[in-house]
Amino acid sequence: MRAAVYYGPNKVEIADVPEPTPGAGEVKVKVGFNGICGTDLHEYYAGPIFIPPEPHPLTHQQLPLVLGHEFSGTVTEVGKGVTGTSVGDRVAIEPLYRCGHCGPCRAGNYNICQQIGFHGLMSDGGMAEYTVVPTNMIHQLPENVSLELGALVEPMSVAFHAATLGDPKPEDTAMVFGAGPIGIGLWFALRGKGLDDVYVVEPSPTRRASIEALGAKTLDPTAVDIPAYIADRTDGRGADAIYDAAGVQPAVETALGCIGARKPVVSVAIYEKPLTTPLQKLVMNESRIQGSLCYTSADYEAVIELMSQGKYDTTGWVDKIGLESVIDDGFEALHAGTKMKVLVDPSEGATA
Repeated sequence: MRAAVYYGPNKVEIADVPEPTPGAGEVKVKVGFNGICGTDLHEYYAGPIFIPPEPHPLTHQQLPLVLGHEFSGTVTEVGKGVTGTSVGDRVAIEPLYRCGHCGPCRAGNYNICQQIGFHGLMSDGGMAEYTVVPTNMIHQLPENVSLELGALVEPMSVAFHAATLGDPKPEDTAMVFGAGPIGIGLWFALRGKGLDDVYVVEPSPTRRASIEALGAKTLDPTAVDIPAYIADRTDGRGADAIYDAAGVQPAVETALGCIGARKPVVSVAIYEKPLTTPLQKLVMNESRIQGSLCYTSADYEAVIELMSQGKYDTTGWVDKIGLESVIDDGFEALHAGTKMKVLVDPSEGATA
């Protein structure tokens, strides 16, 4: 079968690899679509970062690996002892490996497992025609949720988990910094939770236009005094929940100037450089910064339910390409900013 194999920085090859066979407790999935994640870009341009050069303690796999952890597909084979999943089931994959015995796992917070692994980063993943996953990664898709949307369940669950940690109420004012895929996911999640008063702060005109086309209210930080605007809109109260999906110093500083008293700024970004954080603002406001990592099965089920209700829309921000185009039309286009989100169709003959 054909697959995108990662060998190291700037070296991903579309290669013929053996088709996998499910073992006990595993299922084989024919991949429908696989999303290219920001993490994949980091690995391609600056890795290996998360991809292990030595065998991972949970998967026992190492470089080189088949990429891909955001994907959906159809079950084509089940291993010994598998129940509750059948050939023909359409599924989204929750790609987390967890140890089950560390402190976070015992507390039910397996998304912060001390040995966490990802299918497609610490094992052969979904940027291939077929892949094999354990049954605890399987989430059934309703008939009215397409495989295209199914491949977006993973990044949308990252956003939904972060949105939940902010504990927003329908009547609250929320802000999202950054209108990339996770920022868009946060807007969808907050709208799905019943909020109408949501502002997306984004300096890029292209990204603002993409999320505005979905119905979002946006603010350009290069043209608007954001803290003053929010203070005016909230009668001086400030925002009830703020989400940083930008990961840059100006966004964090502005967010801290907008957050209301005793309210959270939730960080769901990857910070490539250390930030200088004006903690005095937190002290004087009794506000706080909350980290957010990955998701749990509850987030997956919530996102899939919202998708089945028609709450998510891919119009204008999602492109589809074939596996053979993954470098030029995938990694390079995303890195250059000419595309927002790319789904790879690994089936033979797929076209952009």
